[in-house]
Amino acid sequence: MTSFCSATVNTTALKHNLQVVRAAAPGSRVMAVIKANAYGHGIVPVARALASADALAVARLAEARQLRKAGIDSRVVLLEGVNLRAELEQAAQLSLDLVVHNDEQLRMLEDFEIGGAFSVWLKIDTGMNRLGITGANLGEFLHRLRNCGSVRGVPRLMSHLANADDREDAKTQSQMREFAAITDTLGCERTLANSGGLFGWRGSHYDWVRPGIALYGVTPFGCGTGADLGLRPAMRLNARIIALREVGKGESVGYGGNWCAPVPTRIAVAGIGYGDGYPRHLGNNAPVALRGRNAPLLGRVSMDMITLGLADHPDAAIGDEVTLWGEELPVEQVARLAGTIPYELLCGVTQRVDVRYVT
Repeated sequence: MTSFCSATVNTTALKHNLQVVRAAAPGSRVMAVIKANAYGHGIVPVARALASADALAVARLAEARQLRKAGIDSRVVLLEGVNLRAELEQAAQLSLDLVVHNDEQLRMLEDFEIGGAFSVWLKIDTGMNRLGITGANLGEFLHRLRNCGSVRGVPRLMSHLANADDREDAKTQSQMREFAAITDTLGCERTLANSGGLFGWRGSHYDWVRPGIALYGVTPFGCGTGADLGLRPAMRLNARIIALREVGKGESVGYGGNWCAPVPTRIAVAGIGYGDGYPRHLGNNAPVALRGRNAPLLGRVSMDMITLGLADHPDAAIGDEVTLWGEELPVEQVARLAGTIPYELLCGVTQRVDVRYVT
């Protein structure tokens, strides 16, 4: 055993998911979103696996620096833009595309001395109410960007869907109508669709799509799994059994004693816990895969360990591998049982988990 727990990332699955995305939006280019350490999968290996994407997107300047330091020369879009002059200078050195979403960012570009330094994506708020200019200010911003010396080419336009994970929600249609109404006649390339828009709202595809969670094999919707969309999970989270015990009738297991054995019970202790990113809020009987069948979680998830019931696994042994999520146990299912979303589980895998890459 080389480690108590590990995450295995399948780069072939990543490439497969990119192909599924292209098939879903054949008329669009793909901006692959790899922010937050590629949703916990490792930003540099994922960028290399998705090198055929038309662009990569990150949220923070540090993420872009990491890519360039690793020799990634793909087009990189900085989704939150920059807020300081020093950041603008670094973005120019790193040859990044910039998202502009407020007047302060535009004024920095207007004051920047290097001609044609940036391709720009102008973000319009159509209902998310986080970042973006209003439709009423679009004409002014476009005029200023087209006359800004540090901007090269025609600005592209973007917005973000707030509720695309719910295919019955009327807000998405409202955002799509607003985006179309204010951009249809402007002659600019556009992007609106996230993963939810990509698979749920064909009218949102435009010139570019911006998949995130779908690239990692996970559904963007509140029900089902990525497999329903033809996707393959890219991450499998595993741990090893490190101890076996016999628990007497009436004895409790773990912190707080919230599970007591109704009969003499054989249990396994696996070396993973919330210190590794496994969700503490999972309750008794949440499934963990062992030898092709599920074993129930018994007792609380602790920092370093979980305990499992072995009633259906009489041959379980120390060193056996258990799967916390992966192809045989979808992360979507685990997230719902934990009262959270798959994004949080994937992004929450901690640094002490040994990450391995396979093809």
